[in-house]
Amino acid sequence: MPALQENVTKEIVTERLKTVNGPDFTGNIVDLGMVSEIFIADAKVFFSITVPAARAQEMEPLRAAAERVVKAIPGVAGAVVALTAEKKGGGMEAPVPSRPAPRPVPPAAPTRPAPQAPASHSHGKRGVPGIEAIIAVASGKGGVGKSTTAVNIALGLAANGLRVGVLDADIYGPSMPRLLNIHGRPQTVDGKILKPMQNYGLKVMSMGFLVDEETPMIWRGPMVMSALTQMLREVEWGPLDVLVVDMPPGTGDAQLTMAQQVPLAGAVIVSTPQDLALIDARKGLNMFKKVDVPLLGIVENMSYFIAPDTGKRYDIFGHGGARREAERLGVTFLGEVPLEMGIRESSDAGTPVVVSKPDGAEAKIYRDIASKVWDRVNEERGAAEAAVPSIVFE
Repeated sequence: MPALQENVTKEIVTERLKTVNGPDFTGNIVDLGMVSEIFIADAKVFFSITVPAARAQEMEPLRAAAERVVKAIPGVAGAVVALTAEKKGGGMEAPVPSRPAPRPVPPAAPTRPAPQAPASHSHGKRGVPGIEAIIAVASGKGGVGKSTTAVNIALGLAANGLRVGVLDADIYGPSMPRLLNIHGRPQTVDGKILKPMQNYGLKVMSMGFLVDEETPMIWRGPMVMSALTQMLREVEWGPLDVLVVDMPPGTGDAQLTMAQQVPLAGAVIVSTPQDLALIDARKGLNMFKKVDVPLLGIVENMSYFIAPDTGKRYDIFGHGGARREAERLGVTFLGEVPLEMGIRESSDAGTPVVVSKPDGAEAKIYRDIASKVWDRVNEERGAAEAAVPSIVFE
């Protein structure tokens, strides 16, 4: 890879981009304010171009032209240029311009008949057609096994008779394609609405289906929210009893906007037992409280380890921290998941333990957690209905 020359700066890149005409030759993309902040690292240049939402589909040649002129700068090894489209007001209502090329989608897995699910009781938030309830699975930090927990809870809900979908909302590090062993690109309905991918009876959408696994997502906040909008509101989800949203780790822009603008029936927090993880878990709990999202409960992941050769138990990360935190905060404790090699191996292989070993002890743990989660959704639904005042005519 050629080294980036010292005289190649953001200013030089900006001057080159001024040679790219804007829409309808009305000026150049720099002077029109269409170019984001330029980032240069490892001989590559990264930036995005904001284009009119109504004309996003026809702007690919403009993006390609900007990429070409930057790649032509001596010493630049490559350029990553993304289009983003924003309506006035932005946020979750903004559409995403680009769509994947249609490819065959795997045949739908049969679903079981399910009881009627409660609709979300969140006020002032637009629901998603065909979805009765949306549950967020979140964590205060990465590395606590949130995605593995989310997918096994989703499979547990399906095993308990519900129609379930999974939205992989982690734009920067999507896990669902690997966890559920799904490959390829989604098809579209009439070239507009995406069809979710499917496996193990789940309907699934992830940024991992739309970009290559090793492609870095150098995206800013508005682009992330636009992508989440497409995957949530421009996908043929229904009919579903519940959509499980695998949230990004932490409490950043994406998490807050999802919590504020999506009618969540509740949130599940995943933590490990040690104090450091619990500190971050509290941040997630507090974020959902502040935006009036019901807390369905806490899962303690990697709770303990049973040595396969001796059967001796080891509390590697401590034990019971999440349970004590749940009791302290008055939040439901949903269960303990052990640090088990089989869970890790089955997840890496794309055969989560709930489907690969449905009669095993670990699968039972996840099914029990899923049952408690669904019970909590129904409790919150009942509490919301009870809180609505009735009008009595005398």
